[in-house]
Amino acid sequence: MGDWRVVLHTEAVEYKHGGTVLEGYLAYDDPPTGRRPGVIAVHAWMGPNPYIRMRVEQLARLGYIALAIDMYGKGVRPKDAKEAETLAGIYKADRPLMRSRANAGLEVLKKHPLTDIKRTAAIGYCFGGGVALELARSGADLAGVVSFHGNLDTPYPNDARNIKGKVLILHGGEDPFVPNDRVVEFEDEMRKAGVDWQIVIYGSAVHSFTDPESGNDPSKGAAYNERADRRSWEAMKAFFAEIFK
Repeated sequence: MGDWRVVLHTEAVEYKHGGTVLEGYLAYDDPPTGRRPGVIAVHAWMGPNPYIRMRVEQLARLGYIALAIDMYGKGVRPKDAKEAETLAGIYKADRPLMRSRANAGLEVLKKHPLTDIKRTAAIGYCFGGGVALELARSGADLAGVVSFHGNLDTPYPNDARNIKGKVLILHGGEDPFVPNDRVVEFEDEMRKAGVDWQIVIYGSAVHSFTDPESGNDPSKGAAYNERADRRSWEAMKAFFAEIFK
């Protein structure tokens, strides 16, 4: 999923959104080789964790500068799914806050001297996929957005007309948390707004199909699927090759 021979520079990056202190995780090749496309990665509802840091390092090995942004606040990390649902719910219920918080992370990436600010993208997982889409709907200057098994709903579907870049949705065909009617609503939203969008649906995959920590029991609605994980990462790579060319 990337060249493991590449030596990486990684660091925790403290930044602020209003009065809230946040802590992101930045990665790029070391020594750096000049400006390159920048990608922010948005965590799932359990918050910034080793999984999202691993994805950021994979992006860095592909030649990007990548930042895992923090939606919750430095040190604010849910201990279980119940706490995660409550925390994520704050931002799901307040989309302007969600958008503004995500944009604060994007601005940190854009200010880094290695970032080519004309070539930036956002990816996200589950809750983070929904965040990345809301950031795009806000009119953020992104070349593209990729959602991995992400939330597709929004209370502001007309804001899709603000999307500047291309959109790639990577979705589990058996995902009970984002059912087919929600997918159809999203397609209609994109179509009406004239967005350049695509959806790839993976058969037999449920929610959280890219995360090994999701277990291996699809009957629970969330489970790892190695084939869908591998295929979705390759789809993202092809998408980035297109939007960053």
